[in-house]
Amino acid sequence: LTSCGLFSFSIGNIFVVSLSVADLVVAVYPYPLILSAIFHNGWTMGNVHCQISGFLMGLSVIGSIFNITAIAINRYCYICHSLRYDKLFNLKNTCCYICLTWLLTVVAIVPNFFVGSLQYDPRIYSCTFAQTVSTSYTIAVVVVHFIVPLSIVTFCYLRIWILVIQVKHRVRQDCKQKLRAADIRNFLTMFVVFVLFAVCWGPLNFIGLAVSINPSKVQPHIPEWLFVLSYFMAYFNSCLNAVIYGLLNQNFRKEYKRILLTLRTPRLLFIDVSKGGTEGLKSKPSPAVTNNNNQAEINL
Repeated sequence: LTSCGLFSFSIGNIFVVSLSVADLVVAVYPYPLILSAIFHNGWTMGNVHCQISGFLMGLSVIGSIFNITAIAINRYCYICHSLRYDKLFNLKNTCCYICLTWLLTVVAIVPNFFVGSLQYDPRIYSCTFAQTVSTSYTIAVVVVHFIVPLSIVTFCYLRIWILVIQVKHRVRQDCKQKLRAADIRNFLTMFVVFVLFAVCWGPLNFIGLAVSINPSKVQPHIPEWLFVLSYFMAYFNSCLNAVIYGLLNQNFRKEYKRILLTLRTPRLLFIDVSKGGTEGLKSKPSPAVTNNNNQAEINL
């Protein structure tokens, strides 16, 4: 890889890759164990695997919401504070932000081991966070891991929406700041990611909050099917982001088509590799979240 190739991989894409890693964590370890528990109608892997599975599940969930928060802040700075963006989000700072995001994720999960809240739940065939172990801890989890991040994301996207509306109606014609059509499309993609995350994880978090506030009265009135449905909605969210990228982003659609063609005709892979060394330098990249000036621009 040349230095030019490295920098063509935009800062925004680094955050998207980090979010993708968070989504893939559950597929590597917890999901296979859940399938095993379903086939055996119970957990047969022992407590150590149960704790590891619960830890990785939490790592994926909290990592996803923290990365979505980081993406929202990144897009907010890029669109609403573009003059300071390059200084705030250079490559070095961005790597530090990613490391900080994952460090906070790990720190947020560690207390589960002290509280003993990672337990096997036979209703969903998985080792996960038990909402009834500690009332105060469950409230803290919902507030810190869900409500606060979503409040930050909501603020960022509301400010972006306001700016986009101002652009549309030419309210700020005296400003030199510019928005590109590609920037708006990428913002809409990440906004849909955020909305679907909130929709998928909202029911489970609000059930946990309601149960923790008054366990004796609320828990008996929550149907088991509703609890199971809320959990599997949350699990399903990890599969949605790739679909969203494929539907809303032209670059992802092209890559998906290329991968499918390669799977059908493996020899195309070797043809692409052989061409990559010569044609790759001639063609201009079309990254998902780049700041290229050749995109269509909308003047404020």
